[in-house]
Amino acid sequence: MVTSMLELNPYKSWKSTDKRTNGPQYGFACWDYGKCEEYDILTENQMLKTIADLIPKIDILKKIREKYDVEYYLEVVPEIYSYNSHPCLSPSLDVIDFCHETRTNIDIDLYIMD
Repeated sequence: MVTSMLELNPYKSWKSTDKRTNGPQYGFACWDYGKCEEYDILTENQMLKTIADLIPKIDILKKIREKYDVEYYLEVVPEIYSYNSHPCLSPSLDVIDFCHETRTNIDIDLYIMD
């Protein structure tokens, strides 16, 4: 239903009744879109690339959230290299505006690499 409404294909998805590889059902649905694997010291650039296709669909995202009681997450998993001491982890105002308007949570999981 989400794929049809947004006219976008997810990176991965499943229904709450789908079975996990180890047997039991998920118990929750997932529609995962936008994966930016390009390294950029400015995490805000990765965030913008991830949501770029969704920005023009804010009204549809709002309808989906209201109709299906979904939660949105912008998950960012930057890899910071120890020799680079000045990473930027702050979202831009465009990202903040998008997240606020769609009620999207921002989750940043930081990995420090040698």
